[in-house]
Amino acid sequence: MNDPIRDRVQLAVEAALDKKAFDLDVLSVAKVTSIADYFILCTGNSERQAQTIAGEIVDRLREQARVKPLLVEGMTPGHWILVDFGDFIIHVFTEDCRRFYGLERLWGDAPNVTADFTAVEPRRNEGM
Repeated sequence: MNDPIRDRVQLAVEAALDKKAFDLDVLSVAKVTSIADYFILCTGNSERQAQTIAGEIVDRLREQARVKPLLVEGMTPGHWILVDFGDFIIHVFTEDCRRFYGLERLWGDAPNVTADFTAVEPRRNEGM
């Protein structure tokens, strides 16, 4: 069965990894919040790389899935960029910002489903 949300999440994950995002996590947040089904968290080495990652995700989803984000925040300065596609939200961080805000801890009850979308192992353990 074709799942358009999972297909779009897959495109976003591939776009992020193509731009060398690291520490990528996909959290299934549908059972712990009503704001989205998935969060994608990833890290760039610099503000510029974070901006490039977010831009590639927006471009790829626009071109291949014909969807636009509902909201993009933080592109400047680029420490924490939030891209909201409604059913899923992408958080692109610099390393220091990701460590400081610790969204993985905040959403610790959400299953990490990164392995469903990529061969990359999840950055965090379940229950962290």
